[in-house]
Amino acid sequence: MKFLILNGPNINILGVREPEIYGRQSYDDLRRLVSEHAKELGVGVEFYQSNHEGDLVDAIQKAYFDGIDGIVFNPAAYTHTSVAIADAVKGVGIPTVEVHISEVSKREAFRQVSYIGAVAAHTITGRGLAGYTEAMDYLAKLLGERK
Repeated sequence: MKFLILNGPNINILGVREPEIYGRQSYDDLRRLVSEHAKELGVGVEFYQSNHEGDLVDAIQKAYFDGIDGIVFNPAAYTHTSVAIADAVKGVGIPTVEVHISEVSKREAFRQVSYIGAVAAHTITGRGLAGYTEAMDYLAKLLGERK
């Protein structure tokens, strides 16, 4: 089983960007946490981060052709704006868990709409970086039940 850990804009500057909201752990810390958890689960992981909408669409489509089993996706600001990304997630049919480090439901009004959440298998918010490992657990269970 292999998961794509996909991250949108500004996730590459975790620890720098608004640490009062997103914490002080870095993107490298996130990659380490996910890699360690992947070993515990016995799954492979690939990482991709981009600040560009089309790159994220391309990564989702590539995941389909590469045989990725599940996607853990923090679309960041594109959550609230990108029909194109939502269409890509829906189009490839790979089970996707939407993850947000902060509790977006308690933030600005514009963050209350999630185009990705409408097509994702599950959404996890407000759990910090642990949301990524919870998403991996969810996918492993979901995919295990499908076999």
